[in-house]
Amino acid sequence: MSRSKKYNNPFAGVRYEHLVAGVSGGVASTLILHPLDLLKIRFAVSDSSATATKPHYTGLTQALGQILRHEGIKGLYRGVTPNVWGAGSAWGLYFLFYNMIKSWFQSGNSKVHIGPSLHMVAAAEAGILTLVMTNPIWVVKTRLCLQYTDGTGKVLAESHRYNGMVDAFVKTYKYEGVRGLYKGFVPGVFGVSHGALQFMAYEEMKAKYNRYRNLPIDAKLTTLEYLGFASLSKLFAAVTTYPYQVLRARMQDQHAHYDNLRHCIKETWRHNGVRGYYKGLLPNIMRVVPATALTFVVYEHTSHFLLGLRLPEEPQQEEKS
Repeated sequence: MSRSKKYNNPFAGVRYEHLVAGVSGGVASTLILHPLDLLKIRFAVSDSSATATKPHYTGLTQALGQILRHEGIKGLYRGVTPNVWGAGSAWGLYFLFYNMIKSWFQSGNSKVHIGPSLHMVAAAEAGILTLVMTNPIWVVKTRLCLQYTDGTGKVLAESHRYNGMVDAFVKTYKYEGVRGLYKGFVPGVFGVSHGALQFMAYEEMKAKYNRYRNLPIDAKLTTLEYLGFASLSKLFAAVTTYPYQVLRARMQDQHAHYDNLRHCIKETWRHNGVRGYYKGLLPNIMRVVPATALTFVVYEHTSHFLLGLRLPEEPQQEEKS
C-alpha cells in the first residue's frame, strides 16, 4: 500500500468533527454521572490512616449518606466544573488525536483495517498528547472533589481552601508551581495503557462485527450495538488498569504528602495491602462503563452526522497528488 503525498503529513487527517463530537459526548456523560466519580476519588484516597480532615468510608451507601448529611446535594457535585471542562476537552482532544493518527496509518482510507497493534499505538500516542494538555484540569478536579465538610470544624490551611475552579488553579500554581499542576502525571502516563486497551478492544470488536455482516469496517452501527461494544471494551480496560487511577488520585490529594510515585506505592501497600490499589473500583465501574457507553454513542452519532455534511473528496485528485 503506497502512502500518498498528502498523507505523509499526519496533520492531513485532522477533522474538527471528531473534536466537537468528543467534547459533546464527554460533557453529556460527566453531567449525568459526576457523583459516582466523586465517590470513586474519595474511596481511592481513603485508608486506615484517615485523619480529622479526611473522613473514612465503609461502603457506597454509608459514603453517600455521610456526604448528603454533612454536605448536602451540593457535596455530590464538588469538582463538577473542572470535571466537565476536563472530560469535554480530554475526550475531544483524544478523539481528535486518535483519529488523526489512525487516518495517517490508513493513508486516509477509513476502510483499511490497521490491526490491534496499530490501534494501540494510535490510542497511546493520543493519550499522551491529551494528558500533557489536560493534567492541570484533573489536578484541580481531584482537589475540589476532596474538599471535605465532615463536621469536625477543622479549618484547612489557606493554600488548600478553594472557592472554585479558577481559585484552585491560582492557589495550586501560587503555592506549588507548575510541578503542582502536574502531580499524578507519571501514573497518568502509565494510565495511557487504559485508553490503548479500550480503543483496541472497541475497534477490533466493531471491525469483526462488520466483517461478520459483510460490511466495511467503518459502517455505522445501531445505538444498542455502540452501547454494547463501548461497555465491554471499557469494562475490560477498567479492571485491567485501575491501580494507576488510585495512585494518581492519592498523589493529587492535597491532604496527603508523597515524595514520589514509589513512596505512594509503598504507603498504599503498607496501609491497605493489595486491596488498597483497588479502592473505589465498584463506584468507578458503575460510573465509567455507562459514562463511556454514553460518550461513545453521542460521539459516534455526532461525528457521523458532522462528517456527512462534508463534501466528499474526489479520490482521483488524491491519487494524482
